[in-house]
Amino acid sequence: MLLHEQINGLCESLKLGTIATDWPVYAQQCIAQEKSHGEFLLALLNHEQQQRDERTRSLFNHMAGFPAHKALDSFDFTFATGVPKQAVMALSDLTFIERHENIVLLGPSGVGKTHLAIGLGLKAIQAKKKTRFITAAELMLQLSTAKRQNKLKAYISRAVMAPRLLIIDEIGYLPFGREEANLFFTVIAKRYEYGSIILTSNLSFGQWPSAFADDATLTAAMLDRLLHHAHVLQLSGDSYRLKDKRRSGVIPE
Repeated sequence: MLLHEQINGLCESLKLGTIATDWPVYAQQCIAQEKSHGEFLLALLNHEQQQRDERTRSLFNHMAGFPAHKALDSFDFTFATGVPKQAVMALSDLTFIERHENIVLLGPSGVGKTHLAIGLGLKAIQAKKKTRFITAAELMLQLSTAKRQNKLKAYISRAVMAPRLLIIDEIGYLPFGREEANLFFTVIAKRYEYGSIILTSNLSFGQWPSAFADDATLTAAMLDRLLHHAHVLQLSGDSYRLKDKRRSGVIPE
């Protein structure tokens, strides 16, 4: 009993909680399988690492703020024929995050932009890369609130700069005022060549000034930074969300 207490005490001190709980089971397995002390230690350390990785993924998934779980493998490319599958799957290796590159998903409402953004975000979570999902409208609300409270620098550090991948959904659905446009420019400028962004928008780039207080100069400067290292995917096709209703005849073809 004293041995157990000593091991558990050291594991607690070294923050090896999984080993403290599970080492007797692994010890019995290794004895039964006639494994060496080294193999026992390796198996135990691998088990600890796997459990830590799962806790990290669970925490990152909770913190990401995804509105729904939409994995890439559940996306129906057979319906969404206007979505470049090869390009999407190539991006799923996440090397764009290592290179601090951006992804811009453009297309009409319902073609699957948000699904693809979330799917890539979930891939990043599985690779233990801190990710944050937020709509453009909610981001502007939080930035404006932080500025009024004189907490803008702290908010940007925590919410804008901390994630390896920042996903901003629905650019252009609601137009921004002058202050909001300036704040959004700050987000793009701060993350330029520092961290990856995925943006979705129903507007072509030529229409973006209308979403940013009709400021063509600011929009051009923002796009210059955003697109310098970027993968732009133009999506087309029928509404992905309405496909089942069309198939069932609720909505005419």
